[in-house]
Amino acid sequence: MKKYKKIVLAGGSGYLGQVLARHYSSLTEEVIILARKPKTKQANIRTVVWDGKSEGAWAQNLEHADLLVNLCGKNVNCRYTPKNQKEIISSRVTPTRLLNWVVERMENPPKVWINITSATIYRHAEDCAQDEINGEIGYGFSVDVCKKWEAGFFETSLPGTRKVALRMGIVLGRADGVFPRLLNLVKFGLGGKQGNGQQYVSWIHEQDVALSTEWILTHNDIKGIVNCTAPNPIKNHELMRLIRKAYGIPLGLPSSTWMLGIGAWLIGTETELILKSRWVLPSLLLAHGFKFQYPAADLAITDLMAQAKIS
Repeated sequence: MKKYKKIVLAGGSGYLGQVLARHYSSLTEEVIILARKPKTKQANIRTVVWDGKSEGAWAQNLEHADLLVNLCGKNVNCRYTPKNQKEIISSRVTPTRLLNWVVERMENPPKVWINITSATIYRHAEDCAQDEINGEIGYGFSVDVCKKWEAGFFETSLPGTRKVALRMGIVLGRADGVFPRLLNLVKFGLGGKQGNGQQYVSWIHEQDVALSTEWILTHNDIKGIVNCTAPNPIKNHELMRLIRKAYGIPLGLPSSTWMLGIGAWLIGTETELILKSRWVLPSLLLAHGFKFQYPAADLAITDLMAQAKIS
């Protein structure tokens, strides 16, 4: 018997949305993905078209949902031009406010709403860890995005829906995201440290992302801000060493800060995504008993490499 009736993933057509869809497919009667483009139904995973800007027939699919997860947002892996900055902000804030407006008027709203935000909201930290209780908010464009994002989420009170802003670390997964790109650098002999290599990477295995959302769903005392990162952040130079070790290459050329600047410009991204030190801890998850399947980076990397060989 299925544990849940309905899980809704707004903006769930991307990589992380697909991870969640696969996870919940066996646990729920129906997984509904709100996306801008139609897609053929797969098993019990159904796509409903919406534009993320206006109310429509899609809204009725939120009725009686056990869980709504909002993953909307333009990829930040781009140059921060004025046009891109505007799109990065609006692609997060507009759907979030729309969902607030729709859910507020429902007779049977989703029981739980998890809004996926980002752990990059904390300051660059090499001196001490940042958590939900004592963490210090940083500054700069990416932090401003997160602040506006969360403000839009919490500006509406929904008595019938428990809200959680899940501040996500860097997701390590096999199919997409950061890990395949770092692995490619290793394969081409470029898998050394980036910058001085001392910046912390707060990461989380894709399976623990899915498990943490289900854990939040089943723990009624969890609400508000929750960090979603593995309990053992790792420095950049050590992360690259572990990937090289797993692949079987002992050495990799490092990338200096000026080299990264040129490379980022050439491929259309920002060095902040690589050089910012994100030292974030999931204090609330740990305090309430969540068990990470992959608490350490070597375990996560070994698993991802094994999956890559299988496929």
